This record gives sequence, structure tokens and C-alpha cells, in this order.
Amino acid sequence: MESISSWERIWVNTRFGRVETLFLPPTPGTAKPSPAIIFAHGNGELIDFWPHELKPFNRLGIGVFLVEYPGYGRSDGTPSQRSIHETFVAAYDALASREDVDSSRMILFGRSVGGGAVCTLAADRPSAALILMSTFISARSFAAKYLVPGFLVQDPFDNLTAVKAYPAPVLVIHGKQDDMIPYRHGTALYHAAQHGKMISYDCRHNDCPPNWDIFLQDVASFLDEAGII
Repeated sequence: MESISSWERIWVNTRFGRVETLFLPPTPGTAKPSPAIIFAHGNGELIDFWPHELKPFNRLGIGVFLVEYPGYGRSDGTPSQRSIHETFVAAYDALASREDVDSSRMILFGRSVGGGAVCTLAADRPSAALILMSTFISARSFAAKYLVPGFLVQDPFDNLTAVKAYPAPVLVIHGKQDDMIPYRHGTALYHAAQHGKMISYDCRHNDCPPNWDIFLQDVASFLDEAGII
């Protein structure tokens, strides 16, 4: 583990090698143990892109755990549903074992392709809430049309089934003008959830959310209603 300012770079061991993660701890003075978000980013991104945008969650008393995909950035391996699932389970277990993290208040947050990563994780590990932003109902339902990576065409990432079975609160966030994953995917996920809430923004795929301050307020309200913060 190496410290970078207030961040921690943590290498997670898997059967296929090491995968990089970054932990952004809550603002100093936050009561411990604290809730934590496990974040899965979109396809054309790296964990390096996200600390600035997600750091404000630390001021809400929430830790943020950015998990890289196998074969992305500096991480070993090759991306597939199996390798991504193994990575996120190992990352979850590492986070849940920390004394400063409340494992009963783990939040799974996936953006775009990352929705598949957290939905498969949700089926294997307990969590207090699931947040899906610009996410598909299943990879095969759109992958071939939009020329996304081959591993998405090969692997189902059946998010709709995962959401139907998920017992805790689900927040679905989607842009009404999404030009990559149509808005109907978001509404289908929302209607499938046992305890769902949906927030729609007037934006496309890559500019969602259009206003980060409003987004933070919206997510904070959801987490407050869920009794997590």
C-alpha cells in the first residue's frame, strides 16, 4: 500500500495477477467506521479519471474505493465478466476488512459498463444500496449495435435479472438523450427494482451527470433516505 496525499493505492491480488485500486478516505474527523462506495467506471476510462469528481463524497463522510478492470491501466489480466467479477469480489473483501469501513453500509456504484461489474458483485456480496448510472439491462442487448469491446458481446452481464433480485434500495440515473445506452434501459432497471428510485437528467451518455453539484445532492438525498448517511 502506498499513500498519495490522502489517497491510498492498494494492489488487489487475483489468480491472474495484480489489479490496482484507489481508496479515498472520508474527510478527517468523520466518525469511524464509515460507509464506503465501491465504484466501477465506464469502458473508455481509468480509475485515474475519477478522484476529482468523486472526492466530494468524502465530505459526506463516505469513503470511495475506485477499482480498476483487469487489463486496464497498470493492472494485469484481460477483461471478461469472470475476471472482472473476481476482481471486484477481491476488492470488496479487502475493503470490508478495513477497521475504518462499516461493512454494513457498503454502496455499489457503477457507471455505464461498470453497472455490470457492480450488479454481478451484488449477487455475491451484501451491500446497503446499488447505484446505476447510464447502465444497460444486459450487454448483449446493445453491444453489437454500438461496437463496444468484444468481451461485452461475449459476456451477458444480465443487469436486469440482478436488479430484480436485489433486496436493498436501487438508484437509477440516466440521461434522457443518452446516445450510447438508450434511456429505456434505465427505465427498465428502475421498474425491475424492488425498492427503486430514478433520476433523469437532460443529457447524453458522456456528459451524465450534467451538473455534479446537483448530482451529489441527489445521491446524498437517496443515501439519507436509505439510512446510510
